[in-house]
Amino acid sequence: MKIKLPIFTVFTLLILLNFSCKSDKNKSSITTNEKVKPNILFILADDFGYKDTSVMGSEYYETPNIDKIANQGMNFTNGYANCQVCSPSRASILTGKNTARHGITDWIGAAVGGKWRNKKRYNKLLPADYNHQLNLSYTTLPEALKTQGYKTFFTGKWHLGGEGSSPEDHGFDINKGGWESGSPKGGYFSPWINPTLPNTKKGENLSMRLADETINFMKQNKDTTFFAFLSFYAVHGPIQTTQEKWQKYQQKAQELGVAEQGFKMGHFLPIKQQQDNPIYAGLVETMDDAIGKVMNSLKEMGLDDNTIVVFTSDNGGVSSGDSFSTSNLPLRGGKGYQFEGGIREPYFIKVPGLANGQINTTPVTGSDFYPTLLELVGADLLPEEHQDGVSLVPILKGETIAKRPLIWHYPHYGNQGGEPSSIIREGKWKLIHYYEDGHKELYDLENDIEEANNIAENNPETVKYLDEKLFNYLNEVGARFPVKDDEYNAELEKKYLESVIKNQWPNLEKQRLKFLSDDFKPNDTWWDSKTTVD
Repeated sequence: MKIKLPIFTVFTLLILLNFSCKSDKNKSSITTNEKVKPNILFILADDFGYKDTSVMGSEYYETPNIDKIANQGMNFTNGYANCQVCSPSRASILTGKNTARHGITDWIGAAVGGKWRNKKRYNKLLPADYNHQLNLSYTTLPEALKTQGYKTFFTGKWHLGGEGSSPEDHGFDINKGGWESGSPKGGYFSPWINPTLPNTKKGENLSMRLADETINFMKQNKDTTFFAFLSFYAVHGPIQTTQEKWQKYQQKAQELGVAEQGFKMGHFLPIKQQQDNPIYAGLVETMDDAIGKVMNSLKEMGLDDNTIVVFTSDNGGVSSGDSFSTSNLPLRGGKGYQFEGGIREPYFIKVPGLANGQINTTPVTGSDFYPTLLELVGADLLPEEHQDGVSLVPILKGETIAKRPLIWHYPHYGNQGGEPSSIIREGKWKLIHYYEDGHKELYDLENDIEEANNIAENNPETVKYLDEKLFNYLNEVGARFPVKDDEYNAELEKKYLESVIKNQWPNLEKQRLKFLSDDFKPNDTWWDSKTTVD
């Protein structure tokens, strides 16, 4: 389907305004705005939670540049990632397909089957297998944009396969920093370990380097039409920051008041209840600084009035497991969890001339970006590719889209404490199906965003309706499911959980206070890793 004329009209009017408003000394940059098709800057954060921005309500983290994207565009407050962990969500953004359909249902590298026993979690089920790289037969979003004349660029975290399934194999002309690793090997200060992002300056900050790579690409291609995908490794662990930023947020936490207790026990692991980690806060601010640098460069080049900007994350903030970094309250849980804290994300789309400063509550997901961006640039939609995504252009124009169910499939145990489950959301209703025992939870998200009240017993018809719709879809796309572990030992699992409560939980509380103490020093050397010129 061709894009409707009004979208073209918006960009055409902006172009004419640029012609009429620029002074003679700026005429050399006018040519960058003569294109009808807009540029696209897609910014993807890693493990960045729903409440990790000031605009979404954090009183601790400071994110003025991310906030500006939300305030100048449309803020989808019911925006979701397609999975509670990274690789599946990233695949869904690029393919427009749900995780059960493209088959990457866990982070690539996660243990499956009998290998899960090596984790010594002593669980009832063995996780399902999954695809370990992005299918080369798919026409990805960058490949679709290349047919429209776009120059395509990727920088940062990839984690969708190694050799043979790199960004260059899936439609990106240029790749700076994308490889098989899902974490910033070597940390956030050079020297890091990354075969596609050489070290150039001792102590260079990784987030700033990715911003600089993006800026260089945009400068080199300002007279063409480009799709730049800036995929931060931040704020994935290991969390690191500078001494100055740590001190700023250590003092801020003291001023806000340090709670006596920072965690409460979840099903398998403690879950963080406070936003008070000064290391994580500094890491967040640095990513925001990097985003501000890119956005300012867009403006300096005269491209901001002809560039669509997207900001989102691949899964919820890490409230449990990994680095136990943040709290997503009032959302329950975080990365790896089947609850809202694991899947609901910052989800902002800034289109010049459309939806400035608007807030929308329509449930949307990562697979919707593909058709939305195609329609915004005037390309034909590819429904055989983005099978589970819908274009959000009507919403951006102040209209509505048809109601539809959103579906998640995670037949795995999360490192962070999540459980093998599948989810369906339709309207205000959210149903979670648990594979360990088959029980179901039903939540009314309009009245219970905290998912505190399971009302499944009181709504049997709704449960039946949603459950049938969920499994009709999963069976249609050939979803894989976990299986019973014949070696399961309930006593061993009980002892494991008792040790978490007795040992890990108290140690996390001690670590939390250590990070906030005046004499804190990191175990590693990253405080001394400031950029130097040798």
